[in-house]
Amino acid sequence: MNVTSADGTAIFFERRGSGAPVILVGGAFNDRTTVTGLAEVLAPDFTAITYDRRGRGDSGDSPDYAIEREIEDIAALIAEAGGTASVFGHSSGAVLALEAAAAGIGIDKLVAYEPPYATPEQDRGDVLEQVQAQLAADDRDGAVKTFLMVAGTPEEMVEGMKQAPVWGWFTALAHTLPYDLTICGPGARPRLDHLAKITVPTLVIGGGASPEQLQAGARVAAEAVPGARYETLAGQDHGVLQFPETLKDLLTGFLK
Repeated sequence: MNVTSADGTAIFFERRGSGAPVILVGGAFNDRTTVTGLAEVLAPDFTAITYDRRGRGDSGDSPDYAIEREIEDIAALIAEAGGTASVFGHSSGAVLALEAAAAGIGIDKLVAYEPPYATPEQDRGDVLEQVQAQLAADDRDGAVKTFLMVAGTPEEMVEGMKQAPVWGWFTALAHTLPYDLTICGPGARPRLDHLAKITVPTLVIGGGASPEQLQAGARVAAEAVPGARYETLAGQDHGVLQFPETLKDLLTGFLK
């Protein structure tokens, strides 16, 4: 099914289950299929809505990217769902979900899993222009490597990934990496003035097995959003979407 965003872009989505709507927002290298497992876990209690963010899967795109366009995409999905919905976001999708909540578009509850914010002590660097230049030169491998390394992936691990089937998935979505870098902002510094505007109940989750850098970024969000609750999901890391059943109790307890 498609919904039309404010700029006329078609956004493809799927529904599972019944009950209050929950929109699932993936991060970099994600499309609707990567949150399908979580949708199925939530479907007994909620109407879980998965979608292809613009530029991915079966959704359309527009020539000039801005984070506001992706917020409008979520707003269109909320309107389709009846005017209000909860939102779950993972990684840079969590940053997008936080920005959407700050924009006041009808989100009634928000869950953010490991938004990759930098702490004041961290220097993530700003690689947006470098990734854009690599993509302009059709160097998708280089763009993916640059993105992964600024996200904290060791170079030897990146080189190992190049030999695995997942690398083809990464390079196929490489053209959307500037979108995620734009969403996270220069150096992944949190937009504290935006986060302070969020008034809806918010749960921020960090994985207990995640690197401290990711857990610290999640705590940054929890501290910046008024009244937000922070929880550690023991035994899980940034790859939690591969084990969606581990999120069930936290999400259903908070969203119901």
